[in-house]
Amino acid sequence: MASANVASALVYMAEKCISMRNFKLIHAHAFRTCLHQHAVVLGKLFRFAAVSPFGDLSYAHNMFDQMPQPTTFFYNTLIRAHSHSTTPSFSSLFFNRMRRNSIAPDEFSFTFLLKSRSFTMPLVHDIHGAVFKFGFCRHLHVQNALIHLYAVGGVTISARKVFEDAVRVGLDVDIVSWSGLLVAHAKAGELDVARKVFDGMPERDVVSWTIMLSAYSKAKRPHETLDLFQEMRLAGVWPDEVTVLSVISACAELGDAEMGRMVHKFVEENGFGWMVALCNSLIDMYGKCGCLEEAWQVFDRTKRKSLITWNAMMMVCANHGYAEDAFRLFEGMIGSGVVPDGVTILALLVAYAHKGFVDEGIRLFESMQRDYGVEPRIEHYGAVVDMLGRSGRLQEAYNLLTSMPIPSNDVIWGALLGACRIHGDVGMGERVIKKLLELKPDEGGYYILLRDIYVAAGRTAEANEMRQAMLASGARKNPGCSWVEA
Repeated sequence: MASANVASALVYMAEKCISMRNFKLIHAHAFRTCLHQHAVVLGKLFRFAAVSPFGDLSYAHNMFDQMPQPTTFFYNTLIRAHSHSTTPSFSSLFFNRMRRNSIAPDEFSFTFLLKSRSFTMPLVHDIHGAVFKFGFCRHLHVQNALIHLYAVGGVTISARKVFEDAVRVGLDVDIVSWSGLLVAHAKAGELDVARKVFDGMPERDVVSWTIMLSAYSKAKRPHETLDLFQEMRLAGVWPDEVTVLSVISACAELGDAEMGRMVHKFVEENGFGWMVALCNSLIDMYGKCGCLEEAWQVFDRTKRKSLITWNAMMMVCANHGYAEDAFRLFEGMIGSGVVPDGVTILALLVAYAHKGFVDEGIRLFESMQRDYGVEPRIEHYGAVVDMLGRSGRLQEAYNLLTSMPIPSNDVIWGALLGACRIHGDVGMGERVIKKLLELKPDEGGYYILLRDIYVAAGRTAEANEMRQAMLASGARKNPGCSWVEA
């Protein structure tokens, strides 16, 4: 009886434990009372070490290695622990070890293993075969985990097959099953099919609504995002912080400040205002809507400013021509101990361009890798080309583009062509259009820009030749472009 009382006390303490220091004291007491191999005591202790946020997975491994014959429960606990860890591939190792030691897996083994596999791409199908071999095709949780595995990989055919097989064998597919199928089509970019799945769901929760909203938002379909959000509210489903992020992104895309303010009010009224990710999105949204005062208000009220917070506000200031504010923010960021990244440097380059501080911008560009450990990317080159182009230093911009150590693209060369038009540089325009037609021969807008340069220079014959060249190539004109002279 005394031993049973001690065991009950140890189980209770293990369940209430919130630190490894206290856990080790409990474990030591289990050894002193010879209860360290007691099935229930050992199970509770092991579960804490392996999966508790206060536990220690390496300590759990040591406990596991000292077990003479670990049961399915202990293998499952380690498989589950690694599915939530930075080493999800270890789940497969323990599953294979379990099979080699002739320990029969159960539905939890497969559920945890499938979850871990969703983090270890590329996707492999061997686990699906094992599910079939061990007879777990009639367990809904296992089938849902399989659907999710294929869904995160965007393998819609396999996800749908598992879903249909579950229905065929008589399983009562639930909202998790449907949501997995929805994720599969959304992940594959099949938004219209995803919407059909969504509309056909017998039940929808905040997760399923958010999956569809997020898919529209990521696909840059802001009108559908906001329309669906209105449907969600009318359906009486309460949004969460992830839902709100998608809606704020759509408001930013459309420049819809009115809806953005409504969402911001919802964020404040529902206690989401502390979330840094939401604050960052609100700053970006207000900036894109031209509401700088409100962007500043959100920034100033954000207590835990992340790198993204500083970058977002810097970019807002830079894009609107408030270079001094961007520079001041940069100084505050450095003073706060936040390490700049590529976005920070890009914001500074944009600010220099708007201010006309070309030489200062070039010095920053040339020193960014040395001083900040940031390697220039295509967007940094684009900002410098824009900076040089604005100031008429077209040859320097051309030299920079032709000496880039990374591949260029039509966008960056198009910026230089635009600068040639502004400054009326026909010779440079001809050189740039040659490169652009190599990169994107079917883009008619480039022909039109060069033609405008010829017209401005009074070279009508060359302008007409450009028109004929475009018609002969079959290139498309951009919407709004016209060959009709003013």
